[in-house]
Amino acid sequence: MTRPRGVRSRLLVTVVVSVAVALALMTAGFNVLLARSLSRDADSVVRTRAATEAASVYLANDRLVAPDQPDSGGLVTQAWVFKDGRALEAPRVSAALDSAAVGAATTPGAPVDVPGLDTRLYAMPASDYPSIVVVAGVSLAPYRHTQRIALIGSLVFAGLLLLVVALIARWMLRAALRPVSRMTADAEAWSEHELDRRFAAGEPYDELSQLAATLDRLLDRLSASLRREQRFSAEVSHELRTPLAKVQAEAELALRRERQPAEYRAALQTVLHNTRSMSVAIETLVAAAQQESGLTHGRSDASAVIDEVSEMCGRLAADNGARIATAAPAVPLAVGVEPEVAVRILQPLVDNACRLAATSVSLGARRDAGDVVFSIDDDGPGVRADEAESIFEPGVRGSATRAGESAEAGSSAGAGLGLALSRRLARAAGGDVTVRPAEDGGHFAVRLPAG
Repeated sequence: MTRPRGVRSRLLVTVVVSVAVALALMTAGFNVLLARSLSRDADSVVRTRAATEAASVYLANDRLVAPDQPDSGGLVTQAWVFKDGRALEAPRVSAALDSAAVGAATTPGAPVDVPGLDTRLYAMPASDYPSIVVVAGVSLAPYRHTQRIALIGSLVFAGLLLLVVALIARWMLRAALRPVSRMTADAEAWSEHELDRRFAAGEPYDELSQLAATLDRLLDRLSASLRREQRFSAEVSHELRTPLAKVQAEAELALRRERQPAEYRAALQTVLHNTRSMSVAIETLVAAAQQESGLTHGRSDASAVIDEVSEMCGRLAADNGARIATAAPAVPLAVGVEPEVAVRILQPLVDNACRLAATSVSLGARRDAGDVVFSIDDDGPGVRADEAESIFEPGVRGSATRAGESAEAGSSAGAGLGLALSRRLARAAGGDVTVRPAEDGGHFAVRLPAG
């Protein structure tokens, strides 16, 4: 037997089979109870007849005398009177029924069904003549006819009811599962490029709408993951393109002709600087991806983070004629992110300050409510008000940065991590990066949750 494939077909088969079994049991039970009820009615009728005949028996000179009643034709149909096994009165019936009445007279008080004749006999002694036994009979044909009609009617009713239930169940299942069919068709039609498509079943009100809402949340997480993957790939490509191009150009230039050892050493230093930039870029991008995915949790000390960032950016500050001044917090401050993540959030901002500062960069930390706020200030050209948000967008550089790069001909382009990645990583950790526009220098603040 082929098993139904669809959920709707299986549910329909289950409903129909369950209802069919229930109807079969109910029909059988109804007919059994009806048969017993009709049998009891037949017993009551035949006993009543036998009692009536037994009460009306009257003998005169050992002969049966009919009761003196108007229009009385003697005994009722199918009634026998026996005395000492001899029939005093008998109706005109078949020999088989007459023989059955003789047998019934020997067992008074017990109904006897005559096979093949649809008759039930009942024997009862006469009340005034103990030696006389009256046997009354009743035809079972009307009762069995009623039973047959009830059986046929109940079967027809059960069949029609089963058909109606099947049609209603089919309609209800189709209506109930129509959203699932629509969701299946929608999901089949979507492609990996349609990341914003959702089932949009509205506010959950039943199991199916709850399923749609759950799938929508799952799609949100999947689309966010895909976007992070796409952004990670794009950022890796963007951050590595320039250092790789510099490494390739420097190597080709060094191999073009024989050079002095000092020139080779300078070329190798350039290659080393760019490879370190690539390493930092990759590590920072990986940290951002892990932070956004919720894969990293930890704590760090604000003073240790400041010291590490200051040490990492010290050479860049010295090359640009500036120095980094750190202000350790008065009391230990715990930050609710991994030390590496905190460092990678601050480093692009400090790098940017070191490139643009005239003489000094200050780095400090303080407690603000439930957060730790790192401040990065420099005495450079500052950030214009119209650039306060755009400088955090990928690929966008502020006017001060562009002016500095033009003046220095790109000699200290930095690691290329950018303010956009710093803010993104901070927000992934539950914080943010902001800037206060001013003409007296750059003023950045990094807010991270306290540990």
